[in-house]
Amino acid sequence: MASSALNQKSGFHARSNSLPLRPHPLIPQIDEHLCRLKLNAVATSSSSSITEKLNGLRDLYELVDSWLQLSSTQNSLAQSCNDNDLLNGSLRLLDVCGLAKDALLQAKEDTQQLQSVFRKRRGDDAGFANEAKAYLASRKKANKLINKSLKDLKIRQCGSHNDVESTFAMLKDVEGVTFSVLQSVFSYITALVPEQKPTNWSMVSKLMHSKRITCEGRASGSNEFERVTATLCSLIGSKTKSENVQVELQNLELSIRDVEGDVECLMRLLIKTRVSILNILSH
Repeated sequence: MASSALNQKSGFHARSNSLPLRPHPLIPQIDEHLCRLKLNAVATSSSSSITEKLNGLRDLYELVDSWLQLSSTQNSLAQSCNDNDLLNGSLRLLDVCGLAKDALLQAKEDTQQLQSVFRKRRGDDAGFANEAKAYLASRKKANKLINKSLKDLKIRQCGSHNDVESTFAMLKDVEGVTFSVLQSVFSYITALVPEQKPTNWSMVSKLMHSKRITCEGRASGSNEFERVTATLCSLIGSKTKSENVQVELQNLELSIRDVEGDVECLMRLLIKTRVSILNILSH
């Protein structure tokens, strides 16, 4: 009887071992979100498309957080020999996300300051020209600082990791697509700011026209920063009224606030993910 029971037990194990291992349901969901984000991560961006991408990242990181709680994921990660790569990558993400947050805050403050000037000097369209030039100069300087900071951080996208374990590869894919989406945030912030020519601002108008931006600052596919730039250039060239600029500034401030909130949410998720990885690797 004991032998029969043992044979039955052995047969049961043989049959169960022959069954193909199925991935956890979270894995195909994560893969689906990764594919969707990769398709449009660095596309030309308005605030609405940026918000859509950041919301997609939020959903992705919520799935990743659940995936990191699985014992199978934790065991695989604990045995990884790529600890430093994962931790360095998560730290770079926090640095880049922090830079995006600071850049949005600066852009919002610049926009609010210009709006305040316009409200105080209502009707003085001629006097607004100098304020508009100062704003454009400030944005250009900020953009240069952003680009320099990005180079210093050595932002990079991660390639394929077919030669390493799947857990590490998955996390590196998440890291890579996060970098790509953050790059689109910077593209949104550093939208077209034309070269300033103090003695010949008509050249700016020609530049804006060559970019297919109308004197009212409307352009197909242009974002809120580009529209503000265009209306300011038109104001400098006496081709529009300050009221038009104020409308675009209000729209820009609202769009910055939306993106800023999403970036702050992403920052919290990045911190949570890094803490989870640190906890797993420390046990």
